[in-house]
Amino acid sequence: MLARRGLRPSLIRPDLPFASDISAETADALAERLGHYAFRLFVRGVIHHSDGFTPDETTNYVSGAQARTFTETLVALGVVAASGRDRYRLVRRAGSFGGTLEWYVGRELRRWLGFDVATGVKFHARGIGGDLDLVAAAEGKLIYVELKSSPPKHLSNGEVGAFFDRVRVVRPDLALFVVDTALRLSDKVVPMLRDELARRCETAPAPCRVQKGFWTLGRHLYIVNSRPDLMTNIGRAIAEGLLAQHPQLV
Repeated sequence: MLARRGLRPSLIRPDLPFASDISAETADALAERLGHYAFRLFVRGVIHHSDGFTPDETTNYVSGAQARTFTETLVALGVVAASGRDRYRLVRRAGSFGGTLEWYVGRELRRWLGFDVATGVKFHARGIGGDLDLVAAAEGKLIYVELKSSPPKHLSNGEVGAFFDRVRVVRPDLALFVVDTALRLSDKVVPMLRDELARRCETAPAPCRVQKGFWTLGRHLYIVNSRPDLMTNIGRAIAEGLLAQHPQLV
């Protein structure tokens, strides 16, 4: 679908703290745990401590008991290994949590909604920076998902502008801007996307809160967070977006 749009897509090597060809059993167990926000925060902290870590120093968002339990889980899954007294290290280094988040969301979209999915896609459009975090196809529709694994305070105007540049070139049927956070979107994320869209379009629609966890900017763009559940919100936004593109017959 990207090639039909005149692009030359290619895949980036996955930036994962585990082998991309792990067994189905291990993948299932890891994905099940990544479905929990606290576990994702912990894994993000583990990746940040690339030189090794103790369970208590990875993040302030989980208790010491949770951190030790999560560490034992990662050891059992073969993601981390002991490296000394109460210290552990990743078996494989990763640059950030972004690749793991892409892997998880892509896997769940395949498993639960039957999408064909590609993550980490270079599309080689002249003058357009960045990559497509995730593209998914089903029912002849192309969906582009931008995934942000850092807190909203780190989101920059440049990143928002680059996202809209990619949307303009790819022209997906539906675009999702997903921030893996339990914080409110209305404080920073929604205003930033609203302002950038207004700068580009004189008739830009006003943001509308659809329900807890996601907003819409028109029929084709949704802004999603992780509260109360990341994949539930992504699934609802996709359903809302697809339904909005078809006329109601009765």
